[in-house]
Amino acid sequence: MLMLDTHIAVAMYQGKTAGLSRKALAAIDREPLSISPAVLLELELLHEIGRLKLGAAAIARYLADELAIPCASERFVDIAFRALPLAYTRDPFDRLIVAHAGLLRAPLITLDQNLRQNYALALG
Repeated sequence: MLMLDTHIAVAMYQGKTAGLSRKALAAIDREPLSISPAVLLELELLHEIGRLKLGAAAIARYLADELAIPCASERFVDIAFRALPLAYTRDPFDRLIVAHAGLLRAPLITLDQNLRQNYALALG
């Protein structure tokens, strides 16, 4: 299982994988993918401020139906407790997304340098 950061989920929705390493692309080709519910909320906020044309529901539906990338369903309380010590970022979405990946012991596909430096399983 691989988790996708919000930026990567948007890129996958748009059919773009530029900037990802060969290692990340190979992992995407061979492993099942998913997104955290935190990605859904961040997508919706990006839509509300005009950075995305479509809302989270439409993007999530496309990812699930067309690319077989579902939204993971672990308990939020478990993710939130795992996010508490992640003080290297003040971004609540990043904390939750990394915590979710960590809970699953899953690699996280991200281009965020801070996450790549602090989450041992990050791939970019």
